[in-house]
Amino acid sequence: MLQTVLHEAVMAGAQEIKRFFNQTFTISNKEGRNNLVTEADHASEKAIIAVIQKNYPDHFILTEESGELPQNSDYKWIVDPIDGTINFAHGIPINCVSIGIEYKGNVIMGMVYNPHMNELFFAEKGKGATLNGQPIQVSKETDAMKSCLVTGFPYIYLNIENSPLQVFERFISQGVPVRRLGAAAIDLCWVAAGRFDGFYEHKLEAWDSAAGYLIVEEAGGKVTDFTGGKFSVYQHRILATNGLIHDQMLSIINNTSPSA
Repeated sequence: MLQTVLHEAVMAGAQEIKRFFNQTFTISNKEGRNNLVTEADHASEKAIIAVIQKNYPDHFILTEESGELPQNSDYKWIVDPIDGTINFAHGIPINCVSIGIEYKGNVIMGMVYNPHMNELFFAEKGKGATLNGQPIQVSKETDAMKSCLVTGFPYIYLNIENSPLQVFERFISQGVPVRRLGAAAIDLCWVAAGRFDGFYEHKLEAWDSAAGYLIVEEAGGKVTDFTGGKFSVYQHRILATNGLIHDQMLSIINNTSPSA
C-alpha cells in the first residue's frame, strides 16, 4: 500500500511537470540569486500532497515549497516536487520528482522519476534498488582518478575551508571528469545506476537527498557526510559513491591526500 501511494504521488507530480514543461509559467526567486520557484513547482507539490493526504491524512509531510505539514506520526514524507528547477525553467529535461518516506526517523522508501527520460528509480530499505523495475548496482571502479564524478554548487557562495570551488579544482586539476547536472536527486540515482562513480555536494536539503541516498545504498553504494560519518538528510554535506573510491574522495575533499 505504501509503495502504491508513493508511486501515485510521484506520478501526480510528474504529470504537472509534463503539463508545464516548455510552456509559459510564472517564475519567482527565493533566497539567493537564481534560486527559482515556478508555478509548476507549486502545482506539482499540490498534486503530490493531495495524494498523500487522501491516503494517509495522519502522516507528517515535509516539502520544499510549503515546509512542514506536521502530524503526530511515525511516518514523514519528504517531498521535492521538482528537483532541478533551473533546468526545468530553461527547458532542460534533467529534472524530476523526488519523494522519500521516513519511519521513526529512518528513510525506508524512496522514489525519483524523470518524466522526460521516463526513468523511475525506486528503493525500499533492505530490498535493493531498481530502475524501471530492473535491479541496479553501483559501478566497480576502484580508482578515484579514473572515475567519472558529479557535483553541484549552492546558489549562495560558501567562503569556507575546502569550499566547493576548491574541491572542484582539486579533482579537475588532476584530470578527473566532474559533471554538474543541476539535479541532486538525479545525480544520486545515476551513481546508484553506475553511470557516475561518485557524487559530492556541500549544501543539500532533506528533500534533495532523502530518496536518492537510500537508492544509492540499496544499489550497493556508500553514503556519508564529509567526515566519513553516518549520513543524515538533515545535514547539508553528502558524499555518495560506489564504496570503492569513498575513502579516496574523502581525502581529496578534505585536502588530506598526498596527491591533493
